[in-house]
Amino acid sequence: MTRTVHLSLDINTRRHELDVEPRVMLLDALREQLGLTGTKKGCDQGQCGACTVHVDGKRVLACLTLAAQVEGRNITTIEGLVAGNGDLHPVQAAFLEHDAFQCGYCTPGQIMSAVACIREGRAGSDEEIREYMAGNLCRCGAYNHIVAAVREAAEMA
Repeated sequence: MTRTVHLSLDINTRRHELDVEPRVMLLDALREQLGLTGTKKGCDQGQCGACTVHVDGKRVLACLTLAAQVEGRNITTIEGLVAGNGDLHPVQAAFLEHDAFQCGYCTPGQIMSAVACIREGRAGSDEEIREYMAGNLCRCGAYNHIVAAVREAAEMA
């Protein structure tokens, strides 16, 4: 018999109740249990950044975080960045403006890291942005556009 734990997760300002095995990663709980598929599963080893979400305002890799570890903490996924009236987050708008995506697979993780980069005051120069964003890989090579989008969003913040 498989043992499960009951969790109450606060995701995008909503409480979600779910029963999962203790070893379930946050990424799998988001995608498979809650249908929040904006957070992507890339390498599943913490190397690509596609699964980046925010926990209590800090970026974390959901593929390396047990769902049980974040109970009682505020979790924000890419779906939670859109304003209540449907307006895009300034970083999302800047990504569109600068064509900072090609295939789009890495885009949610890139945007979540970019929001944290700006929030933490780490977007003072292109070099600083590149250093902060280095944990997010883009197989299409849209890095120059991503840096431009982060710079623009930081200037507007």
